Amino acid sequence: MDLKSEILKLKEQKDVLILAHNYQLPEVQDVADYVGDSLGLSRQAAKTNHKTILFCGVHFMAETAAIVCPDKKVLIPDLAAGCSLADTINADQVRKWKSEHPNAVTVGYVNTSAEVKAELDYCCTSSNAVNVVKSIPVDKEVLFLPDMFLGSYVAKMTDRKNMYIWAGECHVHAGIKPQEVQEKLTQYADAEFLVHPECSCTSSIMYDVACGDYGNRQVQILSTEGMMNHAKSSNGKTFVVATETGILYKMRKQNPEKEFIPMSDAAICKYMKMITLDKVYLSLKAEKYEVKVPKNIAQKAHLAIERMLAIS
Repeated sequence: MDLKSEILKLKEQKDVLILAHNYQLPEVQDVADYVGDSLGLSRQAAKTNHKTILFCGVHFMAETAAIVCPDKKVLIPDLAAGCSLADTINADQVRKWKSEHPNAVTVGYVNTSAEVKAELDYCCTSSNAVNVVKSIPVDKEVLFLPDMFLGSYVAKMTDRKNMYIWAGECHVHAGIKPQEVQEKLTQYADAEFLVHPECSCTSSIMYDVACGDYGNRQVQILSTEGMMNHAKSSNGKTFVVATETGILYKMRKQNPEKEFIPMSDAAICKYMKMITLDKVYLSLKAEKYEVKVPKNIAQKAHLAIERMLAIS
């Protein structure tokens, strides 16, 4: 059986929109109607006319789609596709933290559970986190969760002194170390460097760039979608990419004349890779597994997500 053909046939028959994150397997990206980052996927889910959304990503992403599309059926091919970053904080911990800072504005990365989102004032993604925090009055304390590397990056970019950052991390991005950056800088003297703000190397890279340690080297700190856009528009021919390696497939597909090198070959998210073509087919065929968010939680989370979608 040709799985790809069957999937394309089934999604037409059943009026299903397939969304896939940039980190998904190449064959899964190839059957998707839209491939992008968390913010782009959320926007696509919010505006679709399809009655069913099949989300090829991790669980919190499917939850977000279910929140912004309460009248749609949202499916995920594997319920076990979780997120190590989302697991670093729960709703009880958020409530306790908020009680210690009663006048603070709470900003949460989209990589969080629906229960956590229900406790937030704003959601954000790596592509709009800086602008979300900039939109908050400067005299307001900000609680930023759960990624400490993204939080540190946002604090530096906004020069905000009253920002408190949760000590969570993504196991994939935290595994990309500053020494790997230095090795690749030496190895690829003419390459542009694209770095995700979740990486543990981000803070040291920003410091080194500010001090002029990289000279005239092109070092960009960007979201996954920002990386995609920069790779297309840049005149550069070689790029070293510091994020999950799944993004390289789309980069190479869109820019066949350019070379893309992973900062670390080990930067692979096991949760993203749990979604396979077989599982996509079975999910479509049997319309499983549906992701539902309790109404009271969804209603509370919706405002924070709406604010995220409104800020570019």
